[in-house]
Amino acid sequence: MSQVSAIPTSSPRKGMGHVIGRRSAGYHPSIWEDYILKYASPSNSVHDGHDQQAEQEIQKLKDEVKRSLYANTDKPSLNLDMIDQIQRLGIAHHFASEIDHVLKRLNETCFVRNTRDPDINDLHMAALLFRLLRQHGYRISCDIFNKFKDASGKFNEEHANDIQGLLSLYEASHLSVHGEDVLDKALSFSSTHLESIKEKLSPPLATQVHHALKQTIRRGVPRLEARQYISMYEAKPSHNEALLSLAKLDFNRLQKQHQEELFDLARWWMGLDFKRKLPFARDRLVEGYFWILGVHFEPELVAARRMMTKVIALTSVLDDIYDVYGTYEELELLTQAIQRWDINCINELPGYMQVFYKALVDVYIGIEEVLACTGRSYRLYYAIEAMKRQARCYFAEAKWVHQQHKPTMDEYMSIAVVSSGYPLLTIMSFVGMPEIVTKDDLDWLFNDPKILKASTVICRLMDDLATHKFEQSRQHADSSVQCYMRQHGVTEQEAENDLHKQVEDAWKEVNEECLHPTAVPMPLLMGILNLTRVMDVLYKDGGDHYTNPHIKLKDHIKLVLMDPVQ
Repeated sequence: MSQVSAIPTSSPRKGMGHVIGRRSAGYHPSIWEDYILKYASPSNSVHDGHDQQAEQEIQKLKDEVKRSLYANTDKPSLNLDMIDQIQRLGIAHHFASEIDHVLKRLNETCFVRNTRDPDINDLHMAALLFRLLRQHGYRISCDIFNKFKDASGKFNEEHANDIQGLLSLYEASHLSVHGEDVLDKALSFSSTHLESIKEKLSPPLATQVHHALKQTIRRGVPRLEARQYISMYEAKPSHNEALLSLAKLDFNRLQKQHQEELFDLARWWMGLDFKRKLPFARDRLVEGYFWILGVHFEPELVAARRMMTKVIALTSVLDDIYDVYGTYEELELLTQAIQRWDINCINELPGYMQVFYKALVDVYIGIEEVLACTGRSYRLYYAIEAMKRQARCYFAEAKWVHQQHKPTMDEYMSIAVVSSGYPLLTIMSFVGMPEIVTKDDLDWLFNDPKILKASTVICRLMDDLATHKFEQSRQHADSSVQCYMRQHGVTEQEAENDLHKQVEDAWKEVNEECLHPTAVPMPLLMGILNLTRVMDVLYKDGGDHYTNPHIKLKDHIKLVLMDPVQ
């Protein structure tokens, strides 16, 4: 329940101090304070003397894996399982060109020249081939599954006991686009049979099935999935020792780098002293870094992670200022100050907003300095404009509450997809990337392309479905659930069911936009896809795990950021 308390505060205008009734959401305090205080001191370092030895071992294993990948170039289907394992173990960033080469050859062999490998008649191999090629942007037809159907057009029941085949079919079905009825049937067929048999299986297969039904590969956060798959892969008697060793060493090496980055960010965060100065706001730096790590984990993308984490941390506080704490008159002043983007505006703001505004401007000055060092200063314009738009949409929602306005579904979504923060984060993802991003790419992104619209719909609807009951308890603008119920005259359950279907439809649009020819280079689309994946993990099962990390998210964060692989 929300708490309302009268907190003495400075008025927007000097010399008019009085007591203003403030709302409080009663957010759970940070659960990482002891951890951060222990490790974030400048004298602490997580590096140890084994780093050089590990580097040599990693290089040796990489060479061994590359030799294995090229060993069967005349029969590439033998490499399918290996490529899948490499990707799921989180080490594909070491073998990008080799994987591209093998999959290009596979596509040509099986679909361009139509000389099918006999292995592809197996359901597992056919589904795996389909998924791997789709993941890499190939427009492979779902007709590949026709041979597994009976005369009535349904999937043949003879496959009902092929657990590996069902698992691969289930995972492949999540790469579907609009109009692919066969994949809708594949999802229904595979999920129904996996659900019915999952309790009768033994490990390690039982573990794989339970995990897949809870979190599909397509929608999983790459670092988290890699950490969990390492354990599942190790339990398989047929595992490749070189792959497993490389995955463990590489994960732990990257984890150390990520810890160093987090501790550096924590020193910046503690220096702001928001816990004391803005106690009403969520203290979620670690959760924010985990969120961004889900988008870009690669070692060379440290600059993007730093920028994005600082922006998501400040946007979270800004959200709480608009949503929970600020009066309408104060929010009007803050919105104007952000639109003007001038530090001289600070004196027109109440004290607590001055603290925030200075931190915001300082972060963007820091971003400008980083961009200037690499000759990419032009990107700052997009970063600032995205934050201005964020504030305008937060204020539009505050205005609805203030005026007791009930928006239509279209009116709500036009504002709420932006206030979700995903357009802002996506733009920051592009801004922080190396030379692969051009001005044309940023212009394309700023014009709300189809994949961004689909991603923001998923983000907004999953957020609303998880939080609307809590939000309504604290004088909040209507969510999509309330707007949909009012506009269509349906019950809450019917509205939730329809909105869940819109999420599934939006996923098909994301999949479609990731197929060649793509509007921008695939690594940029992967950033948008990964942001969407984080949403699936943080807001599924009816919970807002970002706001309430102590329930479930803490375990994910420990796996990815704190506990090394043994």
